Parts: sequence; C-alpha cells; structure tokens
Amino acid sequence: MAVELTPKQIVKELDKYIIGQNEAKKSVAIALRNRYRRLKLEENMRKEIMPKNILMIGPTGVGKTEIARRLAQIANAPFIKVEATRFTEVGYVGKNVESMIRELVDVSINMVRNEMMENVQDKAEKMVEEIILDSIMGVKKKKNMNAGNFMDLLNMFGQNQPRREDPEEPVDNFERREALRQKLRNGELEDIEIEIEVEEAPAPMFAGLGPEFEDMGIQIGEMFSNMMPKKIKRKKVKIRDARKLLLPLEAEKLIDKEKMIQEAIDRAQNRGIIFIDEMDKIAARSGGSGPDVSREGVQRDLLPIVEGTTVITKHGPIKTDYMLFIAAGAFHVAKPSDLIPEIQGRFPIRVELEALTEKDFIRILVEPENAITKQYKALLETDGVNLVFTEEGIEEIAKIAFDLNERIENIGARRLYTVVEKVLEEVSFEAPLETEVEIQITKEYVRQRIGELADNKDLSEFVL
Repeated sequence: MAVELTPKQIVKELDKYIIGQNEAKKSVAIALRNRYRRLKLEENMRKEIMPKNILMIGPTGVGKTEIARRLAQIANAPFIKVEATRFTEVGYVGKNVESMIRELVDVSINMVRNEMMENVQDKAEKMVEEIILDSIMGVKKKKNMNAGNFMDLLNMFGQNQPRREDPEEPVDNFERREALRQKLRNGELEDIEIEIEVEEAPAPMFAGLGPEFEDMGIQIGEMFSNMMPKKIKRKKVKIRDARKLLLPLEAEKLIDKEKMIQEAIDRAQNRGIIFIDEMDKIAARSGGSGPDVSREGVQRDLLPIVEGTTVITKHGPIKTDYMLFIAAGAFHVAKPSDLIPEIQGRFPIRVELEALTEKDFIRILVEPENAITKQYKALLETDGVNLVFTEEGIEEIAKIAFDLNERIENIGARRLYTVVEKVLEEVSFEAPLETEVEIQITKEYVRQRIGELADNKDLSEFVL
C-alpha cells in the first residue's frame, strides 16, 4: 500500500510533481508516515496519539495545495480542500463549519464505491452482456415487485389494482444467442441500436433548505424515494453506449452497501486529510468590531473540529480526532500569531514555503510529470503538430513570467500558464494544418509572440 512508503520515498513521489519546497515536503512526509506508525501500535497507545497538524505559510502559486493533494493521492486517502473564507460573511456565517466533515465522508464513500465496483467489474460485464443479448433478441423478463414498496402499501389497503405482469417470452434459441454473444464479444454489433431500461435518478427533494438542514433534507428525500416505486425509463441507444450506461448500474447492485459505508467512515476518520486554504483571511488583525468579530467566530467554530469532536452526518457520527488538517495562507498582512492561541496550538508544525525563482520556473516547465510543456505537446500532437521547446525558448518563457510576477503581482507558478497560453495561442488556433508539421518554440518565437505585451506595462497588467 502507498501509505507504507518511508518519508524519503514520499518526498521522492512529491518531487515528480512539485519543484523545490523541500522543508514542506519533509514535514508532510513525516506526518503521513506517523499515521502508518500509529496504526501499528497497540489499541491503548494508538488512542492517545493524535496527528500533528501543519500550517503552511507562503505566497500564492508556490505549491501549497498541490503538496496536500498529491500527499492524499500517495496515501490513497480521502481529501478535500476548503477555503476558510467560505465559512464567513460579514454579519452572516456562510456555511456550517461541520459541512467540511460531511464532504470528506462523501468523498470517502465515492472512493470506496469505485474500488468495490472495480472488484466486481468482471461479473457486472457478464450481467450487462446478458441484458444486451435479451434486448437484441426481444426477451422480456418478469418484473418482480420490491418488498416494502409504496405500491405494496397501496395494495394492502385496496387502493391499487393488482399489477398485470408482462407475458414472459418463450425461451430463446440457445444457438442463436451464443452466435450473437460471439459477435458481441468480437465488437461486430457495436453500432446496432437497442432499447434498454434504466432507473431515472429522482429529483432532489427539499433542496434549498440551507446548510443547517442540509442533511435532514437529504435523509427525508431518501426516505421518500425508497418508498416510492423506482421510475424506469426506456432508452434507445447504440450497444457501445448501452454498455457504458449499464455497467455502473449493474456493478452497484453487486456491492455490499453497508460494508461500503463502514469502510468509508473508517477511512475518513483515520486517514482523511482536510486542506484549509486562506487561513490568513480569518486571522483577526485588531481587537475592534465588524469583520474581525466574524473572523474570530469562524476560528472558534473551527477549533472543536480541529481539536477532535464528533460530527453527526446522515451516515452516523464521525470522529474528527485522527483526521490530518493542513492549513495554508499567504500571511502577508496578518501573521500566524494573529490567530487565536487555541488554533495556533492545534497547528504545531509550521512550514514556510519559499517564493519561486526564475530557475524554479525553468524546472517547473520541463521536469514534473504533468509539466505544462508536456501537456501542450500531447494536446497538439492530436492535430498533427509536433511542438519542440528549445532550451532558450523555455528560459525566455520563465524570464518573462518571473519579470511579470515582480512587476505586477506575484501569483507564483500560475503566471506560467498565462504566458505559455499566450505564446501558443496562434498555433492552437491554426491547428490542424494540412500536413504534419514541427514547430520550434525558440527564444525569438517567444519574443515575437509576447515580447511587446510583456514590455508594455499597461498592456501586461490587463492581458497577462
């Protein structure tokens, strides 16, 4: 499992996507490894060891969010990112702070569901094959009423007429079915149109009740949707599309829902990572009134969640004691010491991320596995354009992005996206061309496409 990586291996994995910031990588790697160490302890000791939360301090665009997101991927852990400011508005708390825990549980359930569905994929594919064959041959199955259905309740009180079953078709010809099965597996029938039945997703009930009643509305809606008969919709689709529609539906029927929810809750409680961005925006800078009161109120609401409490969700109570919280902020105006002392105490590990240099920009453009130059190269290859970034071209892009950050506003590596997008705008627009071509992105090409814009302060402020 990925969580068993050593701190050095975790840093190595992070290096594939994030340039520099070694101190921050080291801290999160230790925090992740300590979680694995904790799980190997005896129950009595394990209960006592809480995760050490991390506060990242650094300007925008230097990799704070990316470090947290990649860490969650390495650990195969449920992860959500929230902005501290979404919980506050002047005179009104925007969203209940506990909603972040409910979101984490939902993410965890989706993760576990997808894993379980992958495990039953082969069986689900066979079931889908049978449904498609039935449809091709015009075989109708008897429809069984679900026990405890709303229609059954009506039948008990004589309010509903007995339902007529569809007459069952005679048993289909076995040899013809097997011949069709072979053709289906060979991909010969993909464009044939068939009629399939799919359950229609119920419209959300009690929507717009507000954050305080969010879960209650969902639960009442689920209760009613379970009582009411499922709406079946008949659709005419090609076999290739029918397979995509039916596979997740059949796979979901095969998984144990109770086991899925229990596993998801356990994963959220013991391995969940919550990244709270813009922490500096809720730090009170004075003891006055107005917005500062609201900011401090949000900190006090966050405190029990970060300290460890139990949050009631529609899937049951969720303990936050062993979740890892990573907070981040630029802290240009406010300082970490402006946070209330209790919050400061709950983020014992402080890491300062450095502003990116021109050399870092050069490395960001070429080294990471998801480097922007690699992304554009792959995109334009689909249209027969072979992009070649020369060393001087890369250096010029990095130089322009760095200068713009210095002159206008430092938005870190995000500036590279703006510059590269502008440099490749013409190529992206003209492609595809009549024949395959190779275009070299040289220093001259970059200057020609963006030089004037970058040099003109008024233009660069608006365009770049």
